[in-house]
Amino acid sequence: MLALTVVMIAGFVMLIATLVVQLNRPAPTLPNSLTLPDSLTLPAGTSAVAFAQGVDWLAVVTDDDRILIFDRAGGLRQTVTIDSAAP
Repeated sequence: MLALTVVMIAGFVMLIATLVVQLNRPAPTLPNSLTLPDSLTLPAGTSAVAFAQGVDWLAVVTDDDRILIFDRAGGLRQTVTIDSAAP
C-alpha cells in the first residue's frame, strides 16, 4: 500500500512539473512577419464572406462566388470564379 502511495505522489509531482515547464516556454515566432494591409478594395456591390491568408497572399471570398487573391501590399493578384452549379 505504501508503494502505491509513493508512486501516485511521484506521478502527480511529475505531472505538475511537466505543466509548469511547458507553460513557461516562450511562444514560437513565425519565420515571416504576417502583416495585413490597412484596407482591401473589393469590387463594387460585393461583400466579403470569408478570408484566408498564406505567407505572401490574402484571399477574400465574395458573396457573388468569386475568390479574390491579393498580395501582402493589398494589390489584386488574381480573380477566381467559383462554378456553383451542381453536377
